[in-house]
Amino acid sequence: MLEAAGAFLWGPFMLTILTGVGIYFTVGTKFLPIRRFGEMFRLTLGSLSKKPSAGAGVSPFAAMSTALASCLGTGNIAGVASALLLGGPGALFWMWVSAFLSMATKYAEVALAILYRRRKPDGVWLGGPMFYIEHGLKLKWLAVLFSCICMLSTLGTGNLTQIGAMSRALEGAYGIPPLYIGICAAMLVGMTIFSGIKGVSQVAERLIPFMSILYTAGAVAVLAAHAGEILPAFGRVINSAFGVRQAAGGMAGYTVAQAMRYGTARGVFSNEAGMGSSPMAHAAANTHNAAHQGMWGALEVFIDTIVLCTLTGAAILVSVPLAGESADLTGAAFATVFGAGGESFVAVSISLFALTSVMGWSCYGEVCCAYLFGNSKLPLTVYRCLYIAAIPIGSVLTMERIWQLADVANCFIMLPNLLAIVLLSKKVFRLTRKEFGN
Repeated sequence: MLEAAGAFLWGPFMLTILTGVGIYFTVGTKFLPIRRFGEMFRLTLGSLSKKPSAGAGVSPFAAMSTALASCLGTGNIAGVASALLLGGPGALFWMWVSAFLSMATKYAEVALAILYRRRKPDGVWLGGPMFYIEHGLKLKWLAVLFSCICMLSTLGTGNLTQIGAMSRALEGAYGIPPLYIGICAAMLVGMTIFSGIKGVSQVAERLIPFMSILYTAGAVAVLAAHAGEILPAFGRVINSAFGVRQAAGGMAGYTVAQAMRYGTARGVFSNEAGMGSSPMAHAAANTHNAAHQGMWGALEVFIDTIVLCTLTGAAILVSVPLAGESADLTGAAFATVFGAGGESFVAVSISLFALTSVMGWSCYGEVCCAYLFGNSKLPLTVYRCLYIAAIPIGSVLTMERIWQLADVANCFIMLPNLLAIVLLSKKVFRLTRKEFGN
């Protein structure tokens, strides 16, 4: 049933919606993330030397780090490998296409999150799709529905998938039983998420840059060792993306369709553009400039997919054949340079990415909980306990079923969010013209 649902949702139905929304915002903002590419870096990473604004929230960088904590996970390692296995090398091309269009989509939803957010009594900002659906569209019932679906999705997309990949990687590298890994991970995550979004953002702000640089260095080392294979590998990506070599055999349609499906699905799983999850983290930022925070969202997609997913995909394509399990495939690629330590390197990378991802997704569930139940502490405590209890379960489930569940869950939380940002697009376009001109 999950496979059938995933095949339908990630067929022409969802691909058309995602691509259409991405094109709509890319054109509507006059190709903002691309034509103001340099300014995007100046307004985001270039502003880190400035003194952060005072307030009960978090800095814009910490907000992006929290959002990246949920994005940078198994999607960048096992997810890319899974896309290549199921969709062929061409899946990487469609991942790029999806990401370039998704930069404008993420910019729009983050900007709307800042425009429609609300303060809690303790001064902390709360925002996200449920707030701009209720206050922008006046559709309270849809906001409640989104919150309920998102809370359930945090247990699958943000929890089971990450922990499942982490457990398989550590079991393969060190022989540790998956259940033991799940129990230890539950304890580590529990100690962090009970301190709320500020605690998660502090961990993310320190770990995300370190992990990204470490993993990037490892992937670059693999590419350097197989430099002669880089151009042929990218040739395979383009040929597979358009079915050039398969056309004679009558398989072009199937190959292109699979490449588009898995490239787009895994790309969205990785960067979360259009899902409405990351805007909840960005809404906590101490800033009143919605357009500038939107640029942090666009940068988030660029770092996650264009940089890190590409590095993973390229490292695999230049070094190993496309066969085996997804996490094992990435480990095998790194092993061509680091030997037996390659598998350990990937296992540690997946573990660190997965833990921060699980912590980041817990924040989204807490925002939904706060929206649905206000400042009541009991529902929040119950949610946190359920979230922690799900971690050991994810460590023993099969990855095939977890990926199928995640693909289906992602669609259900994306649909109301995509509808909302399209209906509120005039506000985004006016904001963009006011801040960046025509």
